[in-house]
Amino acid sequence: MSYIDSALVPVETDKKDAYVEMAARMATLFREHGATRVMDAWGVDVPEGKLTDCRRAVKATPGETIVYSWIEWPSKAARDEGWRKIMADTRMGGDMPFDGKRMIIGGFAPLLDA
Repeated sequence: MSYIDSALVPVETDKKDAYVEMAARMATLFREHGATRVMDAWGVDVPEGKLTDCRRAVKATPGETIVYSWIEWPSKAARDEGWRKIMADTRMGGDMPFDGKRMIIGGFAPLLDA
């Protein structure tokens, strides 16, 4: 069964091009190390909630846009091995055009794929 890594990130809106460049570089690494799909989505319609919402979850400030990302792996074992290789890859790192301390991440086992 596949496995999904997911992230919610606040990105300064004027750093969109830098984010896209970084995301493309990282997608190459993920694919080379076993990921089957990498998706980054720029928040266009991210409404404010009454109790909580995506912006509050990452403590977004005015001038930031929410990015939702996910990486699909063939299995959790492939994901664990892929991440091990990615963290050892000398191409990993560089400037991140967002505050990583406010990024929310998680790993998920799919329940439904329709």
